[in-house]
Amino acid sequence: MNARLLLFAVSLPLAATGGHAYDAFRIEIVEKGSGWPVPLVELRTVHDVLLVSDNAGVVAIDQPELMGIETWFQIRSPGYEVGADGFGMRGVRLTPEPGGSGRIEVTRSIIARRLGRLTGAGLFAESQKTGRDLEWKESGLVGCDSVQNAIHRGKHFWAWGDTSLARYPLGIFDMTSATTALQPLASFEPPLKLTFDYFRDDREVPRGVAKMPGDGPTWVSAYTSLPDENGEARLVGTYIKVRNHLEAYICGLCVWNDESARFENFRVIWTKSDKQPKQPPVPDGHPSFFTDPAGREWVYFGNPLPTMRIPATFEAWKDPSRWEILTPQKTIPMANGGDAIKPHTGHIAWNAYRKRWVTVFMEAFGKPSAFGELWFAEAPSPTGPWGPAVKVLTHQNYTFYNPRLHPEFTPPDSPILLFEGTYTAEFADKPEHTARYNYNQILYRLDLDDPALAPARAEAVKASSP
Repeated sequence: MNARLLLFAVSLPLAATGGHAYDAFRIEIVEKGSGWPVPLVELRTVHDVLLVSDNAGVVAIDQPELMGIETWFQIRSPGYEVGADGFGMRGVRLTPEPGGSGRIEVTRSIIARRLGRLTGAGLFAESQKTGRDLEWKESGLVGCDSVQNAIHRGKHFWAWGDTSLARYPLGIFDMTSATTALQPLASFEPPLKLTFDYFRDDREVPRGVAKMPGDGPTWVSAYTSLPDENGEARLVGTYIKVRNHLEAYICGLCVWNDESARFENFRVIWTKSDKQPKQPPVPDGHPSFFTDPAGREWVYFGNPLPTMRIPATFEAWKDPSRWEILTPQKTIPMANGGDAIKPHTGHIAWNAYRKRWVTVFMEAFGKPSAFGELWFAEAPSPTGPWGPAVKVLTHQNYTFYNPRLHPEFTPPDSPILLFEGTYTAEFADKPEHTARYNYNQILYRLDLDDPALAPARAEAVKASSP
């Protein structure tokens, strides 16, 4: 009986398709003009089959009921579109054939150019269904939240917050981490292929690297490498322990152990109590290094704009008496003279091409997406004044938070500025989750010589509020 059941199970897919299986129909989705592949384009059929393009800009159609049938594909993508027909519908008609291919051109409506997804599973899954990109290996992770980066001892270190695994809805909650080369990209054009060397356990599964005392997740920020008094590089961070989803109740400093490849608790700065219900100022967000006119080197911390600066040494970092609290600019004016924008999360960096400080930041309670609108601005110094700002990325009811610049990826005189952020349904109004992409990092490119960014190149204006 077992053998008969097994034979029935194996033959069922063939019987359901009329006695044979179908080779996938390959759809390549490219940007009009450049021909670059476009990831994260949703194709939806009339009967609600939903497919999403991968890092190669590919969607594989293997639905038997569509083979040989002229099929309407509705097209939707953050920042990319096709024209509307007379009924206001945006899509194309294709007739899938086994082993065949088709091409769709989409027009970019945003300033930023999407290069692809950095983390998660199935980065080239659709293309692999058509027999290509088979050399790409899976990481073992399906979702990674909010990146932190540092250059440490000749490598680029990466760390992510809560991390999802395929085996169970609850994954890793004490930071996953990996390393790459200092400049890990061979090209700044898609398809994006960045391979991480993850820290793994004895089973070769990516593992957490920041298990700190206390219940709940550990989140590490202010991730940076600083020299100690002996000239040795020390990788450091600020951690919080979290409960009740977003409530921080312990905050401390942690130091990387290069031998065990784990963060160790250095000191607890604060524990929530009735006497001290609020966390004191600590290094937080992303670091930016700055040498002042007197030749003193500082590290600024902020998310996005600086809230603290510390002399760029390990000894100063571990001594709170040497931390200088800064008051960031509360709002940044729009380039078109509209309402001032309240920054929420982001990163600043010196840009040699512009010879100014630049930032990409997420707007707090923006439109159309409350936490999915990203802006670019410049300033003459890390403390501003910042503005005017130009919107470079938008979403419809989806979140793109904690953007991080990658100036270290490109040559100093390059007009290319790269940034990534977390694409997630979190904090949006119950959107349909995007398969494979949700809760992962996506990399974008800005061309600083793009005329669309010209309004941000005006002289910095006086901040609308101090």
